[in-house]
Amino acid sequence: MNHRDDLLEGAKKCLVEKGYAHTTARDIAAASGAHLASIGYHYGSKDALMNAAVIAATSEWGDTLAEALESVEAPDPRTRLAALLERMRARMRLPGDRDLLLASVQAYAEAQFSPDLRTALGEAYQEAHREFAALLDPGAQDTPQGRALGAAAYALFSGIILQELIDPDGLPGTEALVAALYRLTGAG
Repeated sequence: MNHRDDLLEGAKKCLVEKGYAHTTARDIAAASGAHLASIGYHYGSKDALMNAAVIAATSEWGDTLAEALESVEAPDPRTRLAALLERMRARMRLPGDRDLLLASVQAYAEAQFSPDLRTALGEAYQEAHREFAALLDPGAQDTPQGRALGAAAYALFSGIILQELIDPDGLPGTEALVAALYRLTGAG
């Protein structure tokens, strides 16, 4: 690894251990083993480095979730949705994945203050919508209905992620969630 990569890894570690708002440039330098001045040299500022760390953590969580979900083979959307939810919830309980998720969730609030972060996350959302659509209704990801399906699924998963992080015992089981969703939409 080079100094730039070390800084990024140090910033991601600080996201998990201290949070975005409580991480200082000195914290990153200490966590990365790099010199304090190298932050400015490689990233321009501590904020730019932290934004890069948030984007990297979000991307890593997305890749981790995608890998867990790729093997879902179910005959109908309802069964695929249940399988996707169950696998996501199982991944969230793994310490390393939970840490990545906690780091990436911080991006929601920080994006309101950083146009670069907001743009990068918006692009990531579009790709996530497409991927969710492909998983739930293969072949529909490039249609307006598929994009809407992907956006709705992403919103659902984001809400479940937040609840799972804050109150995992208060969240109903996967089958109950899927049944409630279908009841809410009048689909079953």
